[in-house]
Amino acid sequence: MSRRGNCHDNAVAESFFQLLKRERIRRKTYSTRDAARQDIFDYIEMFYNPVRKHGYNGNLSPIEFERRYFEELKSV
Repeated sequence: MSRRGNCHDNAVAESFFQLLKRERIRRKTYSTRDAARQDIFDYIEMFYNPVRKHGYNGNLSPIEFERRYFEELKSV
């Protein structure tokens, strides 16, 4: 494992949570904890994974990237 202070440890998680806050949570007030959970779940499962394009994946959504990856494996 890495040592304390290694800035690259949490870079992926920090990037995701920064996007989550910027694109979904900021300026919203949830009436209940369950409403917040449902909204965040919808963001991740209905938008972030299937629709939102990621620069690291060649501007493909994670689902499209995985689909192409597994098709490539089948052809080998």
